[in-house]
Amino acid sequence: MTDTLIFIYLVFFVMLFASTFAFMWRMMSSTLREMDKKPVKSYGDAMRPYKIAAPHPEMEGVKTGDELLVYTPEDDDDDDDDDDDGDIPTYRGEYI
Repeated sequence: MTDTLIFIYLVFFVMLFASTFAFMWRMMSSTLREMDKKPVKSYGDAMRPYKIAAPHPEMEGVKTGDELLVYTPEDDDDDDDDDDDGDIPTYRGEYI
């Protein structure tokens, strides 16, 4: 190996070491900053920034658990074809 190649290798090694150390320093300082914050008294206080006012503008007055739409189908036995009466079409080919 030539001296130039060794120098380039060492430069990249030092850059990698420095960036790793800078990343570690930044992550530890942000973690310690989070630890120094005022403790939360309740779950509702912690989730306040994530609370959505309403999922849709038309749903503003609706509470969780309210029944919005009820669909009851009519029972018509005339249109019910469940293939239990033997009228299934079959194929009778030449070789069967």
